[in-house]
Amino acid sequence: MRVVLSNSSQVPLYEQIKEQIGAAILAGDLAEGATLPSVRVLARDLRISVITTTRAYTELAAEGFITTVPGKGAFVQSLDRELVREQRVRQVEAGLQAALDAARPAGLGRDDLVEILDALIRAEQQEAAS
Repeated sequence: MRVVLSNSSQVPLYEQIKEQIGAAILAGDLAEGATLPSVRVLARDLRISVITTTRAYTELAAEGFITTVPGKGAFVQSLDRELVREQRVRQVEAGLQAALDAARPAGLGRDDLVEILDALIRAEQQEAAS
């Protein structure tokens, strides 16, 4: 498992860890039952505080991605389809929010954005058909 942190990011380190591990689980890169590095090992490898990695694991557990067993470690949980869907919807919402943020200064309105989205969908469908 590879986690890359950016100290210059506005996103807190624990959140970066949580997002990357969660994304790996959703993508299937970390399979159900896979063992995650211990909090201490991950903290050492990333050269960060144990408190930071503990917070990331705690939030991943609260969101249903992992389970922690005292003395044994942290493991990837089987994902409920609704949880996976909800996480993907959040990713789409974040992408759409980024698009809205970029559209405002460009003077693009709703109709412009819908037209762009439709064009992207058509292009993707044509690519898939070829």
